Amino acid sequence: MNSPHQLECRALTKTLPSGARMLTILDGIDLAIDAGELVAVLGPSGSGKSTLLGLLAGLDRPTSGSVLVDGRPIEGLDEDELALLRRSRIGFVFQSFQLLGNLTARENVLTPLELTGFAGARERADEVLREVGLADRAHHYPSQLSGGEQQRVAVARAFAPRPTLLLADEPTGNLDSETGERVLQLLLDMRERHGTTLVLVTHDQAVASRADRQVHMIGGKLVSDTGAPVQPRSDA
Repeated sequence: MNSPHQLECRALTKTLPSGARMLTILDGIDLAIDAGELVAVLGPSGSGKSTLLGLLAGLDRPTSGSVLVDGRPIEGLDEDELALLRRSRIGFVFQSFQLLGNLTARENVLTPLELTGFAGARERADEVLREVGLADRAHHYPSQLSGGEQQRVAVARAFAPRPTLLLADEPTGNLDSETGERVLQLLLDMRERHGTTLVLVTHDQAVASRADRQVHMIGGKLVSDTGAPVQPRSDA
C-alpha cells in the first residue's frame, strides 16, 4: 500500500549483537513526515536517534520494518539504487562535516552534482556557495576553513542537487554556540527558500524549538510526538 507521506517508517527495528545477546538500538518505530515539514528528533545520547536518521537515509538497513520515501519502500533497494536515491532526492548533513580533505570547497559541492549528471553542475555549485556566503572561499581546502565554514560547505553540498528531503545529524554539535546558531539559521533559511523537508537530530532543546514538530526518543523507542504521547500500535 502506498504512503501519502513523503517519509515514513513502519515498525522499524534495529538490533546488533553484543557479546552473547542482541542489543536493541531501535524498537518498533512508527513515524510519518509530510512534505515541507521541519521535524526535530530529540533524545539523550544512546537513544537511537542517529541510527534512525541513518536508516531513513538508506545509509544502513533495518533488522525489520520498513522505510518508505514517497511511498516507495527502500530497504529492498540494492546499493546502486540506494546511492542514486541519496544523490538525487535525499541530502545529508553530518555533525563531523564529512568533507573530502583533498578537494576544495567548490569541488566538494560539485562532486555529488557530477555523479548524478546534474545539468549546469558548475554553475549550481557556485550558486549554492554564494547562498551560504562562501563564494570567496570556494578554492580553499577544508583544512583552510574554520569549523563553521566547513559546515556551511556541507550545507551547500547537501542542498546542491535540490533534494526534496534533507536529513541533518547534530549539524551544530561540533560548533561553538554562536557559530552553531549561525549555521542553524542558514540551514533553516535554505530549507525555507528551497521548500525542502527537513529532519533534524539534536539533543539541544533550543535547536528543536525551531521545528514544526518535536519527536522524542528514549531507549530506542519513540515516546512522544510534539509533546503528545504516541498511541500504541493496534497490532502490538
